[in-house]
Amino acid sequence: MSDPIEANGTAGTGGEAARPASADSAGERHVRVVLVDDHRMFRTGVQAEIGQTAETGVEVVGEAADVDQAVTVITATRPEVVLLDVHLPGGGGVEVLRRCAPLMSDAERPVRFLALSVSDAAEDVIGVIRGGARGYVTKTITGTDLVDSVFRVQEGDAVFSPRLAGFVLDAFASTDAPPVDEDLDRLTQREREVLRLIARGYAYKEIAKQLYISVKTVESHVSAVLRKLQLSNRHELTRWATARRLV
Repeated sequence: MSDPIEANGTAGTGGEAARPASADSAGERHVRVVLVDDHRMFRTGVQAEIGQTAETGVEVVGEAADVDQAVTVITATRPEVVLLDVHLPGGGGVEVLRRCAPLMSDAERPVRFLALSVSDAAEDVIGVIRGGARGYVTKTITGTDLVDSVFRVQEGDAVFSPRLAGFVLDAFASTDAPPVDEDLDRLTQREREVLRLIARGYAYKEIAKQLYISVKTVESHVSAVLRKLQLSNRHELTRWATARRLV
């Protein structure tokens, strides 16, 4: 596995961890952020959009592409806010939240999480909010709104994309459990990861590299997914996943 990537291109050393949150010399707001997403080009785009610190007040102090990298970078840099993708190699955003729970509960310097995902699936939203994220916005958000959302989360607010807010409130106000997809519930966590990557168009070799498993293991997982969902091939699997907004 490659080393976690800092904003300056070097591996995390923990040197930033001692730097407290503060306003800049002009008295304007300032927030330190870590970007966690398995698509390098997306991270580059977010960095370009919001990471111009002099204009936005957002300082991107680190990046990560999978669960292990994310936990390492977040622990080393102790940002105020983490922009977290939901679907990540190694267990997904929920696993990052689980492993960073002590940082979130730090009374003096809490690390807060804002989910930033292409998915608006119920299971994804509910999963990361229950895991401790302070909000959930989709990747259709504008750069200006994303900067505002980051600062609101830094201040302790809960932030959601407009069309998700009502859904989240209804879900948590209800005493009933969120709807369960019985077909999806048949799959293990690893099978779900493979399913999503297949649906995104990844080749078996690419999936093996992403998840740090062998190609043969990927093939076994795909066979299991097809059998459990009673599908015939990856094209049907892709349509199935897309219909459920799992991609």
